[in-house]
Amino acid sequence: MSTYVLGVDVGTTSVKAVLFETGSRSVAASHALPTSSDIIDHSGIQAKEQETGRIIDTLNRCIGLLPRDKLQHVISIGLSGQMHGVLLWKARSGCVWSKSDFFTSGDTSQLITWQDGRCSSNFLSSLPKPDSHLSVATGFGCATILWHAKHRPVFLEDFTVAGTIQDYVASMLCGLDGCVMTPQNAASWGFFNTSSNQWNTDILKDAGFPLHLLPQCVPSGGLAGQTCSDWHGIPAGTPVGAALGDFQCSVYSCMSARTDAGTSAQLTFAMPADFKPPDSPQPASSISYFPYFGDSYLAVAASLNGGNVMAAFVGMLASWMKELGAEMSDSSLYEKLIYCALNQETSDLRVSPTILGERHNPLCLGQVANISTNNLSLGHLTRALCRGVLDNITSMMPAERLQQEGVSRIVGSGSAIARNEVLRQEVERVFPQPVVYGQNADSAVGVAMVLCDLL
Repeated sequence: MSTYVLGVDVGTTSVKAVLFETGSRSVAASHALPTSSDIIDHSGIQAKEQETGRIIDTLNRCIGLLPRDKLQHVISIGLSGQMHGVLLWKARSGCVWSKSDFFTSGDTSQLITWQDGRCSSNFLSSLPKPDSHLSVATGFGCATILWHAKHRPVFLEDFTVAGTIQDYVASMLCGLDGCVMTPQNAASWGFFNTSSNQWNTDILKDAGFPLHLLPQCVPSGGLAGQTCSDWHGIPAGTPVGAALGDFQCSVYSCMSARTDAGTSAQLTFAMPADFKPPDSPQPASSISYFPYFGDSYLAVAASLNGGNVMAAFVGMLASWMKELGAEMSDSSLYEKLIYCALNQETSDLRVSPTILGERHNPLCLGQVANISTNNLSLGHLTRALCRGVLDNITSMMPAERLQQEGVSRIVGSGSAIARNEVLRQEVERVFPQPVVYGQNADSAVGVAMVLCDLL
């Protein structure tokens, strides 16, 4: 009898689920569905939230599309999802279990995502310095909670537990009163020391942080618990892994199998086993060191501007066309733009695509330069935009740095790279190392990855 592992990723815009057959080590079934859960911010405070109920409804629909006869033979569940974000809920009433073996959201907040912009530079500068090698930015869980503690303290009084969206799913599946969190997700919240695997409790307490909201940390790769009930045919008592970061899972899976990657654009490679991160944050540095598995780290240039910039460009053109009375779908526009850029092999147009800024330089926004009457075509602009995305990420982590670290090849992954041949051409232009796309790699040593996905 075949047995399966269920993997679930709760992403920024979609839920993905895959059944992995343990014997053949192959994918038996998979589904992905958009959550359509964004809440439009009309307050002017740059809030970025999503409807928790819609996310969980999408999760249920996605799992429900998998073969039930295979779900009945799932022996473990693995979870990943968007890092940095925070969801709050009430213990014991965070969800409602149906008699039909699934749960819906209960007493929860909206999901405040990693893109939340409420923590201004002035607010962040007012926070104490963390006892960590990682800086704190807007959208990071601890910063978000501190913002609410200052500006909306009554909001926090309604809840007793907090975690990422994937931590919430793990907690509900296991019937936990609290929340367990891996160092991968804890580090993404800020104010977490990855060397000691401890929260900066004294620093946070002095800053007015409600310490009871801090999750309990367990090792990356450890268990959150066991399912407290049958779930879409998966038997009660099935082990559930503590939720992992989507970025680390993207890297890990790409080192052994074909996969998609996380939102935006990242360039990363594994540090040597004996690497220790700095003792304090390096806010001006474009390279961060994210906890991986065990005591290892990834060197990461985590750009905020990647496939999402291409999506914004397509959305802008679609909006303009609609105003002019000529509508075209985003997918058709995307295909047309790539076709035009493939016929425009070079361009002297220069696009700096940092429309979202960067964490190490939030005030550096996008620019277009060297405009002339000869380079105003869609082919020129799309080619220059794709080149700009790659130039930006390599300015954060130069190809020379990769050579110094012994990186011998590049692995490209993500839906933006998969769908966009122009972007692949630009990847191959900027890196002297051989480039492969989502192919197997023997280990993380000697390999760098470009991960670029569409929002």
